[in-house]
Amino acid sequence: MNMAPAIGGLDRILTMELVRVTERAAVAAARLRGRGDEKAADQAAVDAMRQELNRLAIKGTVVIGEGERDEAPMLYIGEEVGSGKGPGVDIALDPLEGTTICAKNLPNALAVVAIAEKGSLLYAPDVYMDKIAIGPGYPKGIIDIDAEPVENIANLAKAKGVRVEEITACILDRPRHAKLIEAVRATGAAIRLIGDGDVAGVIHTTDPDETGIDIYLGTGGAPEGVLAAAALRCTGGQMQGRLILDTPQKVERAATMGVADPVKVYTADEMAKGDVLFAATGVTDGNMLAGVKFGRNFITTHTIVLRSSSRTVREIKARHQDLEKF
Repeated sequence: MNMAPAIGGLDRILTMELVRVTERAAVAAARLRGRGDEKAADQAAVDAMRQELNRLAIKGTVVIGEGERDEAPMLYIGEEVGSGKGPGVDIALDPLEGTTICAKNLPNALAVVAIAEKGSLLYAPDVYMDKIAIGPGYPKGIIDIDAEPVENIANLAKAKGVRVEEITACILDRPRHAKLIEAVRATGAAIRLIGDGDVAGVIHTTDPDETGIDIYLGTGGAPEGVLAAAALRCTGGQMQGRLILDTPQKVERAATMGVADPVKVYTADEMAKGDVLFAATGVTDGNMLAGVKFGRNFITTHTIVLRSSSRTVREIKARHQDLEKF
């Protein structure tokens, strides 16, 4: 099958091929959910995702992955994946977003992959990133990472045409967010605290009618920020992120990855440029995606797959009866 890039971007066939990548990883991780072994679940997802990626007709380079080469045996930053035939692409991935969530069988664990044209994804070091994100349908400029929560939430409520009390913010439940949580609650808005999984948290802003989440606020992993930005690029949502480079070593590390301005505020368009494909499959049940279900003779999966150039959002509920493939 010829999967050379279409004019103006990636071949649309890759959109559906990408679904198989996250499905396989999600099923592998789901076999170990609730068993308390984060490393085993993550490794199972990594193995399955890498195997499936290597079947794609791409020349892929992992730019957001499992860590540096000396930290991760596979799907490390800089690893080449794919068949070697087809378009050159950047790949951002998290085979199991929410390892602790999966180990405890809590909501919103995902298998996630984004693919973009070569040189299009931000090479983000493994540091924290300050983030703010909302879904599609709002005018530009209503959120500002440097504004106080009261201003951002008031602007969002006005743009949505609701009272502030009808806005719900998603925030990671961490001690570092104590002041942020207090400030948001002081506005009258509601908060949904999550233990892990800030990629899912950002993605949930894309469909607040389904998830109940209007805005994401706070700090989380920078690699996860790039993955979330890829999803927002495909839906028309808005996001701003700033790397937290609070030591000389982090500044130096970021510089080697091409970050010239350590205090730059990145938009979603800057973190994930050009034509972007994004897929996420539920591992555990969540606000947006159902988790993997194991029947006696079949497996069911629930996936969303997005593309920026067409703003297409596909929701795929699949029933797999050829269990040998899993």
